[in-house]
Amino acid sequence: MTGQTLGVIGGLEMTAPLSVDEERSLYPLIQQGRRAEQLLQRGETDSTERRRLLRQRHAGQEAESKLLRATLGLVRTRVVERGYRFGNDELEAAGVEALVNALRRFDPEQGNRFSTYANYWIMKLVNQAVQQQAGLTDSEMRLILKLQKLIRANPTKTLTKRDVAQGLGVSQAKAHETMQLNRELQSRRYGMTELDDDTDFNIRHEVNDPPSWVIDALRRICGDDFDAFWQFTFKTMSIDEIARAQGISRQGMTKRIARCRRLVRESPDAEQLLQWFARQ
Repeated sequence: MTGQTLGVIGGLEMTAPLSVDEERSLYPLIQQGRRAEQLLQRGETDSTERRRLLRQRHAGQEAESKLLRATLGLVRTRVVERGYRFGNDELEAAGVEALVNALRRFDPEQGNRFSTYANYWIMKLVNQAVQQQAGLTDSEMRLILKLQKLIRANPTKTLTKRDVAQGLGVSQAKAHETMQLNRELQSRRYGMTELDDDTDFNIRHEVNDPPSWVIDALRRICGDDFDAFWQFTFKTMSIDEIARAQGISRQGMTKRIARCRRLVRESPDAEQLLQWFARQ
């Protein structure tokens, strides 16, 4: 089943992420389609075989497109995580280029999920684009990335200049400079509008791949509003963007998401789900 469109990134329609089982069901089609493409390029087939291979190639291309569109949210997440408002054309293009390159190189037989494999390429190209836009040198960008990693490793601690200097292995003067550069990047962040009751769903941008039971439970609980709830909770779209994509008012979308949250808290899976959210 084709997922509901949640917006357009780089000319591609973004859909909700796939469960593990949904993603794995696409792998045989992708592999079969790639093998068909190789055989078609050799041109050593009769007309009947050629038609069969063309169908397999088309099915594989459709599967790759579905996988790509379901992973586009990761591009948005990584752009926002780097301190930039999403919609920045250069960063958007860099992330989509990385995702397409990752899909071309992705080998399902290696056992990794596509989003895990693609994350490296997205981070690499988005970081390069951020560096170019901010006019940072290679050494400045490396220190900023190390600082951001240090901050994520100490979520409950306010790092001092001395802490940063020690963590980065630089002087306090260089630590101060790096902290200032990072603040300048963070000032570009697109502040998402939160619902009033957000304590149980206040998760970070660098969310891990959700297990299939989380996806399945939320789909069952939220029904048609699953995609909207997912995108807002994981901060890949603002509530205004979701409302526009759904063709309803912001107030109407706010009520739907609030309803999903209430249903999650009242569901038989509430304890497990809220524990999972708290770990993200």
